[in-house]
Amino acid sequence: MFEFGFNGFSSFSVIFYVMFALVIGIFIAAVVRMFLRWHKNNNSPRLTVEAVVVSRRQEVTHHNTANAGDITGAHGYSTSSFTNYYATFQVESGDRLELNIPSSQYGYLAEGDHGRLTFQGTRFLSFERTA
Repeated sequence: MFEFGFNGFSSFSVIFYVMFALVIGIFIAAVVRMFLRWHKNNNSPRLTVEAVVVSRRQEVTHHNTANAGDITGAHGYSTSSFTNYYATFQVESGDRLELNIPSSQYGYLAEGDHGRLTFQGTRFLSFERTA
């Protein structure tokens, strides 16, 4: 009735454990990558440079989740969205730098604004417009 493959484990069991290990591995890799970026930013110097805002953009992600644990979706879905805000700055040397901007700062930036950009690694700290 049951097929046994590897010392009493069915092929389904083997596939299940391999997929489980793969998902856990991907999760661990993502956490390590986030920690390494955080560590690198913390060890980078804080720099303040003259810069121009050359562009702004938003990245919206949507997530649909079945309501009340209903995996069939018969009772509808809950939809949530998350928005990341980015601005690209051009510094005096001509280099461009795209940084993730807090939503509270995004609305204050306009393309063409000149000012003093303060950042640490890939972390935006502030932008002060100059006249």
